[in-house]
Amino acid sequence: MLNLLKKSSFFLLAGLAVFFFVVFTKKQDSSAELPIDTKDTDELFQDDTNSESTVDNEQSVVVDVKGAVQSPGVYTVEQDDRIHDVIELAGGFSKNADQSQVNLAQLVQDEMIIAVPEQGEQETNISSGINDSNDKIRINYASVQEIEHLPGIGPSKAETIFQYREENGLFRELEDLLNISGIGEKTIESLRDYIQIP
Repeated sequence: MLNLLKKSSFFLLAGLAVFFFVVFTKKQDSSAELPIDTKDTDELFQDDTNSESTVDNEQSVVVDVKGAVQSPGVYTVEQDDRIHDVIELAGGFSKNADQSQVNLAQLVQDEMIIAVPEQGEQETNISSGINDSNDKIRINYASVQEIEHLPGIGPSKAETIFQYREENGLFRELEDLLNISGIGEKTIESLRDYIQIP
């Protein structure tokens, strides 16, 4: 009888030991997996945040389309869009449009007026570098000859400004001219009253 009790106690203790071992091992495994799951979740949230900030960083510009297009009006487009994209948004050219006077490859700029002339009309103000209302040089549309009229800008520097604009796109602020060799802060200040951007 005593031997039977000893055997029963032994099996009971052994069973309890196995039970606690299994429970403890499972608990350790689940806690070991937790950081991995958390990390994966964190990465998912981080990716979502990054994608949201990317969308927020995309800047848009507003342009005014006038003249010989199907649907004139004000349009909001991305800053890297071209005039071609804006004309498409406006329904395309009307049948009387003089497409030869419009530079479809030109990058758009905030507050830009895209005036499409009808056949027989003179060139539009989009291709003119001089603002008739204040006689300022519209540096983003001016020809080399028009840029030469600026104080302190000779033929060579005018050509450099024109070339820089062709290669790098429209000037977004007057200080962008500082990227051009030979133009410093003093030159910028002297040009401030003579240049219009946009």
